[in-house]
Amino acid sequence: MLIGTPPEIPSSEITSQSEYLKRQSRRRFLRHAAAGAAAVGAAALGAERLARVLDPGQTVLAGTAGTKLQTVYSPLTTTGETLTPFYDITHYNNFYEFGVNKDDPYKHAGGLPTRPWSIQVEGLVKKPRTFGIDELLKLRPLEDRVYRHRCVEAWSMVIPWVGYSLSEFIQQCEPLSTAKYVQFFSYYNWHVEKWSGEDPGIYWPYREGLRMDEAMNPLTLLAFGLYGQVLPNQDGAPVRIVVPWKYGYKSAKSIVKVRFVKKQPDTTWNNQSPSEYGFYSNVNPSVDTVPWSQKNERRIGLPFYEQLRTTLMFNGYGDQVAYLYKGMNLRRDY
Repeated sequence: MLIGTPPEIPSSEITSQSEYLKRQSRRRFLRHAAAGAAAVGAAALGAERLARVLDPGQTVLAGTAGTKLQTVYSPLTTTGETLTPFYDITHYNNFYEFGVNKDDPYKHAGGLPTRPWSIQVEGLVKKPRTFGIDELLKLRPLEDRVYRHRCVEAWSMVIPWVGYSLSEFIQQCEPLSTAKYVQFFSYYNWHVEKWSGEDPGIYWPYREGLRMDEAMNPLTLLAFGLYGQVLPNQDGAPVRIVVPWKYGYKSAKSIVKVRFVKKQPDTTWNNQSPSEYGFYSNVNPSVDTVPWSQKNERRIGLPFYEQLRTTLMFNGYGDQVAYLYKGMNLRRDY
């Protein structure tokens, strides 16, 4: 398995979120201004939006205090990509328990109770147990990892996550040799997530799953934060999974239970439409999902004329994960 090479710049010299956004605001303004009158209008709109991000009077983190996390550099981080602005990551996402529109999670997730929080471990393990969130945060050093994020709706982002390999957590769970899959359950309380009824096709709680070798791959992340601070509620606080070579819905948010099983587990979108949402759901430009072609994607947070790009097989992580699917028909087993 190939691991990406470290960037030339150490993590201690990475530009802070606020400074990065200020620079992006200046660069966007200059590019748009040079493009003509129409672009000037677009730049003004972009500058106004970024001003809202930088306004300390606005609560960007629904329900959180923006607590900073101590992190270390990870050689698994993706290099050569422009980070998606914090505003876009926290205002344009899917979390259907809080509504079906892209800004609904930001508007409604503030009531998600992230403390106290625990993850229950059950199934084919040496001994069922429960992990508290503070115990998980201290399990091993938290790493800065930049990953491409690809949604099945054909949009993408580049997100600087904070966490460590899921394998570190799985080892603490002590699964039995008979465990071939791991299933994740998201938090669900209809009193808190009362907007979930807007999508009656989903049976709650949200469930996802991975094959054990996928879960143990070093790239698979147990994430506690982004941009160096605790996860915003709308992005899956206080702990979620990130699987960068799969479509975003495979990365379960706000996890409260992990179950180790022998047979392929139930997953929310695969149950809803198995012909469209396969259990594996690897990013694959040659397999379309109605109504979206997967050949191209739109990168959120960039000027319109820079957004469109070609979709990469396994979201560009083929060197690290293609071996997991050797011998599989990737047009069928998706």
